[in-house]
Amino acid sequence: MPAYVISEVTVLDEEQADAYRELAAASIEKHGGRYLSRGRRPDAVEGAWPDEARLIIVEFPDLDAARRWYDSPEYAEALALRATAIDRRLLFVDGGSGGGGDRGGGA
Repeated sequence: MPAYVISEVTVLDEEQADAYRELAAASIEKHGGRYLSRGRRPDAVEGAWPDEARLIIVEFPDLDAARRWYDSPEYAEALALRATAIDRRLLFVDGGSGGGGDRGGGA
């Protein structure tokens, strides 16, 4: 079942961020991932969303593939730039249909 890597990103250095994006995109593709949304500002209908923050959603075939990507030598090169390029919150989410494990008060 698919898994998603979701990032809330704020750019710190545009030049470094461009280099990070290029390396990250190549590593994502190599590990079977694909962008569903890249660098968009969401419409926050509930709660606050920082004006400068952008949303990225990447789909992988499963959580194992997402973790292999994150731990890969290809992505390590991008990670070396991350601290100076972007500030982010990064989440891994299993895309399986909700069974008894959901505890949130979602839609």
